[in-house]
Formats: sequence, C-alpha cells, structure tokens
Amino acid sequence: MGNVESSGSPHRDLRNSTMPLRLPMPENGELESRFTKVLASMDLPPDKAKVLKNYDDEKKWDLIQDQERVSAKEPPEHYLNILRTYLDPAASRSSRKRKMLGEASSTQVLRELEISLRTNHIEWVRDFLNERSHGLDVLVDYLSLQIEVMRAEQVMLNQTLNEDDSVFASPSFKRNTSQTLSFRAKKRRSPKRSKSYSAVKHSHKLHMGEARDDVHVCIMCLRAIMNHQYGFNLVIAHPQAINCIALSINHKNPRTKALVLELLAAVCLVSGGHEIILSAFANFKTVCNEKHRFETLMNYFQNYEEFHIDFMVACMQFINIVVHSVEDMNFRVHLQYEFSQIGLDFYLEKLRNTESDRLSVQVSAYLDNTIDVAVLLDDSEAKNAALEQVHELSEELSHTMDKLQDVEDQSMAKIVELEAHLTQKIEEAKIFKETTEQVKNEVLTLKKVMTEKECDVRHKQELLDKHEVEIENLRHSMRRSEVSGTGGPPSGPPTASVPLPPAPPMPSSMRAPPAPPPPPGGPPGAPPPPGAPPPPGFGMPPNLALPIKKKIQTKFKLPTFNWAPLKPNQVKGTVFSELDDEKLYKVNDHPIFEEYSHFVKY
Repeated sequence: MGNVESSGSPHRDLRNSTMPLRLPMPENGELESRFTKVLASMDLPPDKAKVLKNYDDEKKWDLIQDQERVSAKEPPEHYLNILRTYLDPAASRSSRKRKMLGEASSTQVLRELEISLRTNHIEWVRDFLNERSHGLDVLVDYLSLQIEVMRAEQVMLNQTLNEDDSVFASPSFKRNTSQTLSFRAKKRRSPKRSKSYSAVKHSHKLHMGEARDDVHVCIMCLRAIMNHQYGFNLVIAHPQAINCIALSINHKNPRTKALVLELLAAVCLVSGGHEIILSAFANFKTVCNEKHRFETLMNYFQNYEEFHIDFMVACMQFINIVVHSVEDMNFRVHLQYEFSQIGLDFYLEKLRNTESDRLSVQVSAYLDNTIDVAVLLDDSEAKNAALEQVHELSEELSHTMDKLQDVEDQSMAKIVELEAHLTQKIEEAKIFKETTEQVKNEVLTLKKVMTEKECDVRHKQELLDKHEVEIENLRHSMRRSEVSGTGGPPSGPPTASVPLPPAPPMPSSMRAPPAPPPPPGGPPGAPPPPGAPPPPGFGMPPNLALPIKKKIQTKFKLPTFNWAPLKPNQVKGTVFSELDDEKLYKVNDHPIFEEYSHFVKY
C-alpha cells in the first residue's frame, strides 16, 4: 500500500461530482457579517486572515458559499471509536469487534479523518480535541502503536535478511512477509521486544493497514490539527505528541521525514519549543539506542538511498533552527559541537557546491552562522590585551587630563592676570588719551595766544621802530638846532617837542623802580616862566644842555618799561644824568640778559 497521495477519497469524488448552484450575493452589510463568521470558523493565523480580508466581494462570497456547503460526513466519535477499537488489545480476540470495523482498512479511516480535520469547520476540530472526546490522545496513542509496529517489522526484516539471503531473493517473500515475520518472531521473542511483536500480531489479526502508511497519515492528521492555533497549543502541551512525531523520522519514505522535520522546526521556533525538541531527541536517543543524539537523523541525511531535495532542505533547515535559534552562545557552541561530532561539518563541505539553490541557501546559512571557537579564543585574548591597553591608556589619559587641567588652571590664572593688566592699560591709555587731548587743546590755545602775542608784539615793534625813527629825526633836528644856536638863534620858529608814545607794559617782575620825583620848581613839562632859559635844544645854553648818548643796538628787542620819559630839562640833577650807558653795558653781561629777555614770555 502506498502513501496518502497515491489514492483519493471516494467521498471527495462524490462531492466533486455535483456542481452547486451559485446563489445571489447579499448586501454589503450582510456579506461582511457572514464573511467575519467564516474567518472566525476557519481559525486562521493573522497573516493569512489579512490576505483573505483583502479579497473583493465576489471572492468573499465564493468563500462563504464553499464554507457553508461543507458538511461533516461523520462526527468525530465515529473515527475515535474505530481508532479506540484498533488500540484495544482484546479487539483481536473478539469477532464482534472485528466485524464492526468492516472492510475499510485503518489507512482509509485515517485518510478520511485527515480530510475532516483539514476541511471541516473549526467547531468540528474542537469537538474532536475537547476533553470529552480526547481525540489528540487517541491519535497519539495510535501513532505510537504504529511506530512500534513499524520498528518491529524493520528489525525482523533486517534479521531475516542477515540470516537467509535466499529467502529475500525469492519472489514470494513480499507476499509472505507477515507470515515469515510472525514465525521468526516466535523463536526470537525477548521480554524487551514482546510488546512490539504483540503489536505486530495484533495489527495483522485486525487486518490493519501497513504501519508505514498509517504513520504517514497520522503525521498529516497532526499537521492539520497544528494548522489551528488551538490545536497547535494542545500538541505542544501533550506529553507524548512531540516524542511520537520525532520517532516518525524512522519512516522509510523521505516525504514523511520531510513532513516530520517541518513540524518539529515549527515547534522549535515558538517560545519553549526548543527545549521540547531537544527533549524529544533525547527520548529518541534512548528508544533507538543511539550513541550520539541526532545520530539517526544525520545517518539519513548523509546516507540516503535516493536524493530527495525536500527532505535534504527540510533536514538542513531543521539543523539551522536547532543550532542557531539559541541566544546563549555557550549552549549554541555545544549544539554545534554535537553536530560536528556526528560528521556534519565534513558533509557540509561536500554540499557547499550543490546545484540546488534551496539546499545551497540552507548550507550557506549554517556555515555563515557557525561560531569558530578558535577564532573566539583568539578574539578573547585580543580583547583581554585590548582591555589592558585600554586600561593603561585610560590611566595615561587620566594623568594627561590632570596635567592639562593644571595647565588650563595656570593659563586661566595668567589670562585673568593679563586681562586685569590689559584693563589697567586700557584705563591708562584712556586717561592718557584724555590727557593728550587736553594737552593738544592747551597747546592749540597757547599757539593761538602766542600768535596773537606775536602779532601784538610785531605791531608794537613796528610802532616802536617808527617812533625810534621819529626820535632819531628829532635828535638830528635838535643837533642842528644846537649848532644853529651857537651861531645865532634859529632862523625859524622853535619846533615843538613830539610826544613819545607810551611803552608797552612790562611784567611786574621786570619793571624798574619808579622814576624819581621831579625837582622842585614846578611840575615837569610846565612852560618856563617868563625870562627863564629855554629848555635844552630849544635855545638852552650849550653848557647847560645834556650830551646826546650813543644808541646801543641790541641783538633782540628788549622789554620796555611803562614809564613816562623825562624831558631833557628834567633829567638834570637826577641819577640818570650821571649814568654812563656804555660803562654799564661793559660791566653787565648784556648778551645773556638779551637771551633771557627774548625767551621770557610776557
């Protein structure tokens, strides 16, 4: 008997033989309401439900009609009663129970159960799995029984092949396999294997289907249950379900192996599933007497009878998930070493250049995520050395930062000092600038005053020179008058004396003592009384006239005193009449006096 896909279901053909009528589409509100109920009954994952929600109204209505036309052919109790009969050890000895099973084999019953689990509403699946029905317990127990039968048949087949090659070569071997195995089992039965041989005998009496076919269909039933979140949680929580699924790897069919590994990989990805998978393969090691865990799986992976790409990809994907889905690096290295011990690394080198893209992706994924312990050790040593160097550099940096802080403190102190000094200099420069401006203003004022003084002095000098010329002319006139007076009176009328202009005022420090008082006999300059002698130069006798003194030329113009000049007739009898200017000029250091008088500002 072949696999499940090799034969179809007569009930499915009966349903497909009639074409249902298409009903008119309801309004949008009713359509959405009925579609929501259908999605809830299908119990789909969120991602798949989202895809269905994006359907247009036509597809939604078709899906609603398909789901509403689905009607369960048999209730869950029908299949559960048959499976419980197969599990009952006394059923093989009861003719009534054997008749109740009918002509259908166990494989056909399991196929119909798988179709019902896959196509019926979620309520039918819940009824099959609820606490009243215990459908998962019954299905797992039946799978466990068939696994025992399959293993026992394989053991007996191997023993038969080793003992008698001629029997294996005879054409009637395949037809009489069950009778031969039963006969050999009677002679080699041991206490440990008596249960397995009893199961083989029990299955033959009830005319059950082939164990390998029943195991394959049971796995498909479990897959249909695990497609629902409710059933998936029940399978994970079941104490023996994952163990039985893992033991199903011993199935000869590569497609069954691939299906088993897909289910185990799905369990391994959920929270807490990794521990469940490792526990299942630890149980596999105990049951199958393995030396290393995963040894049987690696044997199937490396020594296949025919290359089956689905099994190879599923096996490599399962190994990737088991090894690389662990967060703890130490445990990950342990699992990696466990697979290395059974020859995975060596075999992956051969598969590196495989022509299958799917398999190549899985192989590359494993090799790329492999943790090289030697490299990690070198990295650890390099890390420790780097940490030590970082520690040393940190200390050096700390010392450097301390020194830098000291330098910064000194620099800041120096900057503060320089800023204070700069502020002081700025203030001094400001004061100096103000003083300079003030001095400039004073200099400008003094220059203006000096200019005015120089102009005044120049003007007065011009007047003085003019008066000196007049005086000199007057003196010449007086000399001529004196000369003419000696010969006779002047021919013309007497010239009146020209009054001299007043001299510019002199500073108090340079002023001479006041002029002596005039002699008695009347105020100076008063006209002489009648009969009195005329003043000098105006008809005065020669013996009474004052000598004309030589005019001393000075290098610089000397200051003058604000004195009223005496008339010649007033000089006689005073101190000035006896002064000798030339003698005094020789006695005094007159050039120094001139220099001093020139630079002193009045």
